Amino acid sequence: MVIGMKVAKFGGSSVATADMLKKVSRIVLSDPDRKFVVVSAPGKRFDGDVKVTDMFIELGESFLNGQSVEPVLNRIIDRFHSIVHELGLPDGLLSEIKDSVWAILKDDQYKSNRLDALKAMGEDSLAKILSGYLQSLGHQAHYVNPKDAGIIVSNEPGSAQVLEESFERLYSLRNRDGILVIPGFFGYTKEGNLMTFPRGGSDITGSIVAAGVRADLYENFTDVDSVYCVNPSIIKKPKEIKTLTYREMRELSYAGFSVFHDEALIPAFQAKIPVCIKNTNHPEKPGTMIVAERDATNGPVIGIASDTGFVSIYVSKYLMNRELGFGKNLLEILVDEHISFEHAPSGIDDMSVIIRENQLPEEKEERVIKRIKEELKVDTVSVERNLAMIMIVGEGMNSTIGVASRATEAFARANVNIEMINQGSSEVSMMFGVKSDKLEPAVKSLYELFFQN
Repeated sequence: MVIGMKVAKFGGSSVATADMLKKVSRIVLSDPDRKFVVVSAPGKRFDGDVKVTDMFIELGESFLNGQSVEPVLNRIIDRFHSIVHELGLPDGLLSEIKDSVWAILKDDQYKSNRLDALKAMGEDSLAKILSGYLQSLGHQAHYVNPKDAGIIVSNEPGSAQVLEESFERLYSLRNRDGILVIPGFFGYTKEGNLMTFPRGGSDITGSIVAAGVRADLYENFTDVDSVYCVNPSIIKKPKEIKTLTYREMRELSYAGFSVFHDEALIPAFQAKIPVCIKNTNHPEKPGTMIVAERDATNGPVIGIASDTGFVSIYVSKYLMNRELGFGKNLLEILVDEHISFEHAPSGIDDMSVIIRENQLPEEKEERVIKRIKEELKVDTVSVERNLAMIMIVGEGMNSTIGVASRATEAFARANVNIEMINQGSSEVSMMFGVKSDKLEPAVKSLYELFFQN
């Protein structure tokens, strides 16, 4: 095994401009262990800018609606032209991008996955540009298409899942020379059809590649120096987290931390590969390490995550606990209505189901309530909107007495009523439901109690 082999993934903000790509190249070339590079599509250059992936989605929708694609295609080519020109690369790359777009639009082989193929163009084009730039600097670098890399995925447009056989195929990449630049966000089915991962899928690709090549470290470069223990838009200059565990990161990312999509790191986690979150603009800083285990020396709580946009369906029925299959029947109604749930805390005679607000539009709410009343013969059913979830997370919570009482004390100090409490079976997290307009004072009070006192 090559000691120190790294996979470096660069997010959209890190590859948004030619100047940023020059920074990326310096980072990659500064460490010979950075053999594998995974890139996103160019992101926003400034507030109000449009991500390249969003432009490709707009292009696809224009095509499907029978509208001219030329205006948005010209904007896309202009965006790539500024990058290619400033890097001193040949215009042939731009012709290649344009030809690829027209091939996707006109070729019947893309009929079932045309939007996926277009969405992937941002990453694919950027990977070709970066590998070309590294070559222009005199270094051995290669663009590697995900099909050639061995990333095999399920046939689920927009929600592809990696198949286990991919990891064995990826391992052979270790035998290739030079720096390998792989576009993120997509793979290929066994039949050879391009499929994209869920949004934020370049993180997923980086994690898959790291697991496949059995890297010693997966570096995820973004636009923050490290993971903060709380949302910096709520707390100014919050404490940085130097080290956290996979379980902690999974809980935090699910509950509103924007550094990662909550499923993105699972392949790396399963392979027990340490992950380091670093800043492309300050690569010399240590960043945040995510590891399998850590010493619980920073107190019982390592982070506070929060998110708005939740709804609670509350159901009560006398002797519910004796009714065989009540919970199953309730959740089956939600399944029938294509509603996925987030949490389901319950008592002896009552049960709440927490769902994302977009899962229960008001026009669907009336039908769901009617079905619950008629099919389950409940005493009470009600829907509460405008809820926020606040999660305190930390491996030290399972061995520390009084965490819950201190948390409720923080809510009381902030004069915030707790609508719901749910402690995860993992004992790494504790979740509180509050009204959305009370989220900020609650988070500030929790931060003061756990991190400032």
